[in-house]
Amino acid sequence: MSISIREINRENWESCVALKVNREQEGYVASNMYSIAEVQFLPNFEAVAIYNDETVVGFAMFGLDEDDNNYWIYRFMIDERYQGKGFGKAALKEIIKKLKSKPDCTVIMVGNKPDNNGAASLYKSVGFIEAGQAPWGESLSRYE
Repeated sequence: MSISIREINRENWESCVALKVNREQEGYVASNMYSIAEVQFLPNFEAVAIYNDETVVGFAMFGLDEDDNNYWIYRFMIDERYQGKGFGKAALKEIIKKLKSKPDCTVIMVGNKPDNNGAASLYKSVGFIEAGQAPWGESLSRYE
Protein backbone atom coordinates (compact mmCIF):
# COMPACT_ATOMS: atom_id res chain seq x y z
CA MET A 1 0.00 0.00 0.00
CA SER A 2 1.28 3.44 -0.96
CA ILE A 3 -1.26 6.12 -0.01
CA SER A 4 -0.86 9.72 -1.12
CA ILE A 5 -3.07 12.77 -1.43
CA ARG A 6 -2.92 14.87 -4.58
CA GLU A 7 -4.63 18.02 -5.75
CA ILE A 8 -7.72 17.73 -7.91
CA ASN A 9 -6.81 18.56 -11.49
CA ARG A 10 -8.00 18.04 -15.05
CA GLU A 11 -6.53 14.53 -15.10
CA ASN A 12 -8.21 13.16 -11.96
CA TRP A 13 -11.40 15.11 -11.27
CA GLU A 14 -13.62 12.74 -13.23
CA SER A 15 -12.15 9.76 -11.38
CA CYS A 16 -13.05 11.50 -8.12
CA VAL A 17 -16.60 12.19 -9.30
CA ALA A 18 -17.01 8.50 -10.21
CA LEU A 19 -16.15 7.32 -6.66
CA LYS A 20 -19.11 6.05 -4.63
CA VAL A 21 -19.73 4.94 -1.07
CA ASN A 22 -21.92 1.91 -0.42
CA ARG A 23 -25.70 2.30 -0.30
CA GLU A 24 -25.83 2.41 3.53
CA GLN A 25 -23.35 5.32 3.57
CA GLU A 26 -24.98 7.51 0.90
CA GLY A 27 -26.67 9.85 3.37
CA TYR A 28 -23.46 10.49 5.28
CA VAL A 29 -21.41 12.48 2.78
CA ALA A 30 -22.09 15.00 0.01
CA SER A 31 -21.26 13.91 -3.51
CA ASN A 32 -17.73 14.48 -4.69
CA MET A 33 -19.04 16.56 -7.60
CA TYR A 34 -20.82 18.88 -5.16
CA SER A 35 -17.68 19.12 -3.03
CA ILE A 36 -15.45 19.92 -6.02
CA ALA A 37 -17.86 22.73 -6.92
CA GLU A 38 -18.18 23.96 -3.32
CA VAL A 39 -14.43 24.16 -2.71
CA GLN A 40 -14.20 26.79 -5.47
CA PHE A 41 -15.95 29.18 -3.06
CA LEU A 42 -14.07 28.26 0.12
CA PRO A 43 -10.80 30.21 -0.11
CA ASN A 44 -9.01 28.38 2.72
CA PHE A 45 -10.00 24.86 1.65
CA GLU A 46 -8.64 22.32 -0.77
CA ALA A 47 -10.00 19.16 -2.31
CA VAL A 48 -7.73 16.19 -2.87
CA ALA A 49 -7.80 12.83 -4.55
CA ILE A 50 -6.67 9.92 -2.40
CA TYR A 51 -4.43 7.55 -4.30
CA ASN A 52 -3.16 4.05 -3.66
CA ASP A 53 -0.14 3.94 -5.96
CA GLU A 54 -1.66 5.37 -9.18
CA THR A 55 -5.30 4.41 -8.49
CA VAL A 56 -7.78 6.98 -7.16
CA VAL A 57 -9.45 5.32 -4.17
CA GLY A 58 -10.97 8.26 -2.30
CA PHE A 59 -11.63 11.95 -1.93
CA ALA A 60 -11.26 14.56 0.82
CA MET A 61 -11.82 18.27 1.37
CA PHE A 62 -10.28 20.19 4.25
CA GLY A 63 -9.08 23.60 5.34
CA LEU A 64 -9.29 26.53 7.72
CA ASP A 65 -12.81 27.49 8.75
CA GLU A 66 -12.91 31.26 9.28
CA ASP A 67 -15.90 30.92 11.62
CA ASP A 68 -13.87 29.30 14.41
CA ASN A 69 -10.27 29.45 13.10
CA ASN A 70 -9.92 25.68 13.35
CA TYR A 71 -8.87 23.38 10.57
CA TRP A 72 -11.68 21.06 9.52
CA ILE A 73 -11.99 17.94 7.43
CA TYR A 74 -15.30 18.68 5.71
CA ARG A 75 -15.38 15.65 3.42
CA PHE A 76 -13.71 12.28 3.55
CA MET A 77 -14.64 9.17 1.64
CA ILE A 78 -13.16 5.96 0.32
CA ASP A 79 -14.85 4.29 -2.65
CA GLU A 80 -16.88 1.23 -1.72
CA ARG A 81 -14.54 -1.02 -3.75
CA TYR A 82 -11.57 -0.02 -1.59
CA GLN A 83 -13.08 0.10 1.91
CA GLY A 84 -11.79 -2.23 4.60
CA LYS A 85 -8.24 -2.32 3.22
CA GLY A 86 -6.67 0.32 5.51
CA PHE A 87 -6.72 3.09 2.90
CA GLY A 88 -8.98 5.34 4.98
CA LYS A 89 -6.78 5.22 8.04
CA ALA A 90 -3.61 5.78 6.00
CA ALA A 91 -5.21 8.69 4.10
CA LEU A 92 -6.41 10.37 7.30
CA LYS A 93 -2.88 10.18 8.66
CA GLU A 94 -1.60 11.90 5.50
CA ILE A 95 -4.21 14.64 5.81
CA ILE A 96 -3.39 15.15 9.49
CA LYS A 97 0.32 15.36 8.65
CA LYS A 98 -0.37 17.96 5.93
CA LEU A 99 -2.58 20.08 8.18
CA LYS A 100 -0.28 19.85 11.22
CA SER A 101 2.61 21.11 9.07
CA LYS A 102 0.85 24.50 8.94
CA PRO A 103 2.21 26.77 11.68
CA ASP A 104 -1.26 27.96 12.74
CA CYS A 105 -2.84 24.49 12.94
CA THR A 106 -3.38 23.57 16.58
CA VAL A 107 -6.71 21.75 16.26
CA ILE A 108 -8.28 19.65 13.51
CA MET A 109 -12.03 19.09 13.71
CA VAL A 110 -14.27 16.61 11.99
CA GLY A 111 -17.98 15.93 12.21
CA ASN A 112 -20.12 12.94 11.39
CA LYS A 113 -23.75 11.99 11.70
CA PRO A 114 -24.36 10.41 15.13
CA ASP A 115 -25.35 7.04 13.66
CA ASN A 116 -22.25 6.82 11.44
CA ASN A 117 -20.35 4.44 13.70
CA GLY A 118 -17.87 3.52 10.97
CA ALA A 119 -16.65 7.11 10.61
CA ALA A 120 -16.51 7.64 14.38
CA SER A 121 -14.44 4.48 14.79
CA LEU A 122 -12.09 5.47 11.99
CA TYR A 123 -11.51 8.95 13.41
CA LYS A 124 -10.86 7.52 16.87
CA SER A 125 -8.37 5.01 15.43
CA VAL A 126 -6.10 7.85 14.23
CA GLY A 127 -6.29 9.88 17.44
CA PHE A 128 -9.41 12.03 17.22
CA ILE A 129 -11.20 12.54 20.55
CA GLU A 130 -14.96 12.99 20.89
CA ALA A 131 -15.82 16.67 21.38
CA GLY A 132 -19.60 16.70 21.83
CA GLN A 133 -22.42 17.53 19.47
CA ALA A 134 -22.59 20.48 17.07
CA PRO A 135 -25.64 22.75 16.98
CA TRP A 136 -26.38 21.33 13.51
CA GLY A 137 -26.58 17.80 14.95
CA GLU A 138 -23.28 16.17 14.01
CA SER A 139 -21.03 14.39 16.46
CA LEU A 140 -17.74 16.29 16.62
CA SER A 141 -14.23 15.00 17.15
CA ARG A 142 -10.98 16.90 17.54
CA TYR A 143 -7.33 16.13 16.97
CA GLU A 144 -4.61 18.13 18.76
